[in-house]
Amino acid sequence: MKEKVQAILDKIRPALQADGGNIELIDIVDGIVKVKLLGACHGCMGAQMTLKMGVEKALKEAIPEVKAVEAV
Repeated sequence: MKEKVQAILDKIRPALQADGGNIELIDIVDGIVKVKLLGACHGCMGAQMTLKMGVEKALKEAIPEVKAVEAV
């Protein structure tokens, strides 16, 4: 599952990098994907929305085992 999650994050990454940010996969525990937001994404007011409406949505659509995405 980790490889599938990483592949989806690799597809999302260019959009984040275009705004000066990035995302790093930290771990997957019981279907909960833990990521670290980097660069401009770290501390951004819209980071939670990006995480839930962008990253989590994309991961859940592609990988049904994903239950949630959390920033660490």
